[in-house]
Formats: sequence, C-alpha cells, structure tokens
Amino acid sequence: MLRIDLDILQQWITPDSRVLDLGCGQGDLLRALTDNHQIIEGYGLEIDPENIATCIGKGVNVIEQDLNEGLSNFADDSFDIVVMTYSLQVLRRPDLMIDEMLRVGRECIVTFPNFGHIRTRCSLLFRGRMPVTKQLSHQWYDTPNIHFCTVRDFEDLCRLKGIRILDRSVVAEQNPDKALKALWPNAFGTTAIYRLTR
Repeated sequence: MLRIDLDILQQWITPDSRVLDLGCGQGDLLRALTDNHQIIEGYGLEIDPENIATCIGKGVNVIEQDLNEGLSNFADDSFDIVVMTYSLQVLRRPDLMIDEMLRVGRECIVTFPNFGHIRTRCSLLFRGRMPVTKQLSHQWYDTPNIHFCTVRDFEDLCRLKGIRILDRSVVAEQNPDKALKALWPNAFGTTAIYRLTR
C-alpha cells in the first residue's frame, strides 16, 4: 500500500506519460505507475545503494545520482512529469531544483512535510524543542532535513518564480486535522502536494 500522498499524485498523472521520479527510494511509485497507469517510460534517480538494488529487483529503471548536482544530464522537456516526494527539504537549493524539474518536464509534482502544522508549532511553543513526528521522524541533530517550509512559504516561492500551481492537496491523517485542513491548510495539513507548471 502506498503512502496517501502517492495515491493522490497518481491521479494527476495520465496514462502514456514519461515520468522521472527524483529521490525514488525503493521505486514503489514508479512500479505502481507502470502497473496501474500504463506510463510509457519511467526512470528514478536515487543515491542510496540499498534502495537502488531494491528498485532493480522490482524492475524499476533507476540511475544513481545525487540530486544536489542538478539534472544537467537530461535535456529540456525530456519528460511529461517530474516527481519529487519528500525530498525537497533535504536539498541544498530546493528552489533551483524546482527550476530544473520544470526545465526537464512539462509539469512537476512536489510533496513535502508541512512544517507549519499546528502540532509542530505547539511543540516549539510549549516544549521549546524541535518536533519529532511521523513526517519529521528524526532528532534535530541527525535529520536529513535542512530546509523546512510551510504551505505558505512554498506558495510564496511559486509566486516569486512565476510558477503556476495547477493542483494542490494537503493531507491530514487524524482528526480534527482532517476536518480543518480545507479551511486552514497551512495549520492543519501534515503533507503538502503540488502539481506545477510554467
């Protein structure tokens, strides 16, 4: 079973698409897209050797690559969709990666943990500590996350860069967040999912 954000973003990918998945992990999304959405071409980029071996075992096309080095090995408009799930916050320059994603693909889909979530805010306010949650599961000293952002921060970046938001969804996994996320996505969404284009 896929994470809920992966279920949602699959609805935004049409059959016969060419898909590039950045930080593809164990290849679950690309395997599901190949099996269920009949994508015509799918490649994953991954840096972890164990994940790469798992992808190969699943029959997923994977290339070993550090995303911090950019996507210069891909030509403009090589893909219909470029996807990056839960990797934006670990990159040195996430803003430049979004530019690259939209150079390589006609559209891109990005998901990230929303650091503006009410529990995160409350943890900082009342406990005075960096939060540890399902989405942000590391301690402050061993986290791979170096750029925390909120729904508002991300939408401000899109406005600044002239990027069009085609679709947005926020995920909340428990109540009352599920009921309130539509009214206040920045406070009650735990994961943000965006489909973007120029």
